[in-house]
Amino acid sequence: MMGVNHTAVTHFILLGIPNTDGFQTILFFIFLAIYICTLMGNLLMLSTVLADPHLHTPMYFFLCNFAVLDIGISSVSLPKLLAILWANSKAISLGGCMSQVFFLHILACTEGLFCTVMAFDRYVAICHPLRYLLIMNWRVCVLLAASSWITSSFHATILTSLTFTLPYCGSNVVDYFFCDIFLVAKLACADRFILENVTFINLGVVPMTCFFLILTSYVRIFYSILKMNSGEGRRKATSTCASHLMVVTMFFGPCALIYTQPQLSEVLVTPVHIFGNVVTPMLNPLIYTLRNKEVKAGLKKLRGGHRTVH
Repeated sequence: MMGVNHTAVTHFILLGIPNTDGFQTILFFIFLAIYICTLMGNLLMLSTVLADPHLHTPMYFFLCNFAVLDIGISSVSLPKLLAILWANSKAISLGGCMSQVFFLHILACTEGLFCTVMAFDRYVAICHPLRYLLIMNWRVCVLLAASSWITSSFHATILTSLTFTLPYCGSNVVDYFFCDIFLVAKLACADRFILENVTFINLGVVPMTCFFLILTSYVRIFYSILKMNSGEGRRKATSTCASHLMVVTMFFGPCALIYTQPQLSEVLVTPVHIFGNVVTPMLNPLIYTLRNKEVKAGLKKLRGGHRTVH
């Protein structure tokens, strides 16, 4: 029997954001402004923490990692999206598509793990304040950060390898503005059973475990806050956790909405991806800056003023 000849896919075509024909120019300037704000906000956060010795603490060490993650996540898909919107440059090489899948998942997984690590940091700070510096010493902080990055690299490597070891010999058109696992895998001319099951475990179990650990930490934190006699102590502890809770909500909330409301997934998937990959990285430094007197004082010092924290 004669075999059927297929041409192996060497590149993919990204069609862009669905249902936006005629709005390319205005969307280009909107996303360009968001990208510039994201880079400036997170670089300013990094510069402020690095320049101010008062901010060389575990919490701000983790915030620096968060800033790097936000810059990375927005840079995975936004530059290519801007090229599609401005120059109609829809082609992306096989290697470029692989890079988008790998970096998207290593950065997103690391951000979820850092949300968990920062919840633990807040738990120690509020529930065991006298032992905080003993427990959250620099060795522990570096170990937690390194473990998060290494775990995420394995996660992303497994998913990317399984996705791109599938044979692609048919359509190369991705009806979206970036490469992701299921969007690319559905174009494969082979069975996707192993990939789908491994992906479900990675994208389901890992975030749920992180969310459960964060929830457990905050149950203990709120219990400790309720036991505080000082109103000022309660206010300070609540304020300390508020920024982190907002970031956790923005990270886990939209994804939970899609997976618990499947009938809305077709409508919500694009706005959720744009919010998570484009808007959230811009908002995170604003959330931590606007609610934090120490960061505001650090920004003032960076501009050449005197540092005053009350």
